[in-house]
Amino acid sequence: MDTLSYKTVSANAATVDKDWVIVDAQNETLGRLASKVAFLIRGKHKTNFTPHVDCGDNVVVINAGKIKLTGNKWDEKKYISYSGYPGGQKVATAAEVMAKNPIKMVEKSVKGMLPKNKLGSALFRNLYVYEGAEHQQEAQQPKEIKVSDLK
Repeated sequence: MDTLSYKTVSANAATVDKDWVIVDAQNETLGRLASKVAFLIRGKHKTNFTPHVDCGDNVVVINAGKIKLTGNKWDEKKYISYSGYPGGQKVATAAEVMAKNPIKMVEKSVKGMLPKNKLGSALFRNLYVYEGAEHQQEAQQPKEIKVSDLK
């Protein structure tokens, strides 16, 4: 048996093939959508996945204003931010955040599922979220992916 033919293929910035995909978030549950989008951004669906390299796709999420949450999460889920100053803690429910900026809900949930390091910051830049059906990435000719088809 020739053991030299078994080489581990490790992707790098030069050998990575990045695609543009579009995901429709209409009537999708937020957490399930976010985990599948993070899976695409990270590149875990590719055969040449390398953990320390940005080998994922660029993902465009449309209709972020039409996501849904299950149970009582619209009223009970809290988004907490703290400025670092005394009395600087702000608390908002999911309904309040959705009314003010629905894009922020999707971005925050996807960002929480990416690595917490420089690679995660670089991967997060591959996410584009839009509230409606129109987006600005027509020039990249993204192919549409159904969320239900993903693992």
